[in-house]
Amino acid sequence: MTRPRTGPRWAARAYARTPAWAGILAIYVGARLITTGFLLAATGMSTAPGARFGPHASLGSFVAGWDAQWYWYISVYGYPQVLPLGPNGHVTQNSWAFLPVYSWLAQAVSWPLGGFWPIGAVIVSLVAGYFCCVVLFRMMRGRIGRMAAIWTVVFFASGPLGALFQVGYAEVLNMLFLLLALDGLIRRRYVRLYPLIVLMGFTRPGVLAFALMLGLMLVLRWIRRRQDPLAPQEIANYLCLGALAVAAGFAWQVIAGIVTHNPNAYMETELSWRAFWMPGAGHAAFAPFDGWLTAMPYWAQLLGAPGWVGLAVLVVLVALFGWALIAGPGVRRLGPEIRLFSASYLLYLLAVFFPQSSTMRLLFPVAPLWGAVGWRRSWWVRGGVLVLCLATQWLWISNVYGLADTFWRVP
Repeated sequence: MTRPRTGPRWAARAYARTPAWAGILAIYVGARLITTGFLLAATGMSTAPGARFGPHASLGSFVAGWDAQWYWYISVYGYPQVLPLGPNGHVTQNSWAFLPVYSWLAQAVSWPLGGFWPIGAVIVSLVAGYFCCVVLFRMMRGRIGRMAAIWTVVFFASGPLGALFQVGYAEVLNMLFLLLALDGLIRRRYVRLYPLIVLMGFTRPGVLAFALMLGLMLVLRWIRRRQDPLAPQEIANYLCLGALAVAAGFAWQVIAGIVTHNPNAYMETELSWRAFWMPGAGHAAFAPFDGWLTAMPYWAQLLGAPGWVGLAVLVVLVALFGWALIAGPGVRRLGPEIRLFSASYLLYLLAVFFPQSSTMRLLFPVAPLWGAVGWRRSWWVRGGVLVLCLATQWLWISNVYGLADTFWRVP
């Protein structure tokens, strides 16, 4: 085996002898212990005036806090048949905004443990997070090498959103389904993708981005068919998988409409969250890309800048992300599947999302892009990125759990 060119020799020998699953487990457990320390430190900050979790905050209250309350509510009460209305007659926030797989799985896991939902939620998130790391390593090893894949796992497990691995949010479970689907697509094991697409469609919004990626991959494979033959069976699988992803992406809207007898139940529910941020404008009819075009000037003006500054920032962000996905150092090494999914998902967010304090959390599905940093062989670069990851993680945890006292401290 070729010895890495940089880094201590003892580290190179150790990683060469350690089975991948054990090394990943050690990394993951270490990252979770650090996150636990951050969360414990955040409980001490919750004594500040206005802190959401109050002076008696604990790890348990963090696990079941924020959106986790909605998932718990679904596990106990299900979904309303009658949509709640506010004084103005508009639909108010309710559980139809949250998909059921994570909630139900956490409830099933908690049942033999006394039915305490937060315990089941933590177990599901923790276990799903470990397997995310295993699948991510497997995906990256063939593209950027073993040591670079290990570092990708380090950044993923220790990143700014590390708290998601041990609180009652559905992001990590959805990430597991996504990584398994991407791995299956890379290995061209198309049959694996059919159940995974359905599971994604009922765990977190975003499976429509996967549908777009499948369409783009089919076009790319068609263009490259002389170098990489495209069999008729593969074309059929791409088309069927894409159709299934589209159906899964709209299925929840149909189900919500049937149960509540309101065909716009899901959309009106989602818009109720936008109304929380922009009273008076949030219940306007949905239009693709309108969320960003409306919000960016709004936030700029709220900060005392002209509205056009917000739009200029949006243009710069789109340009930077576009450049990174097309020509960014290291990104091209990750392969077309990861790059096209990342581009599709970011386009999906631009089309449907209203940017606010949850924006960073919504970027979690593009975490495989950590591989673009992991492949760099400089220990100084890797070490610096790890320190930045942990510092940003503490900043996120301290604000959204420790303080949580104002509108921009919502995870």
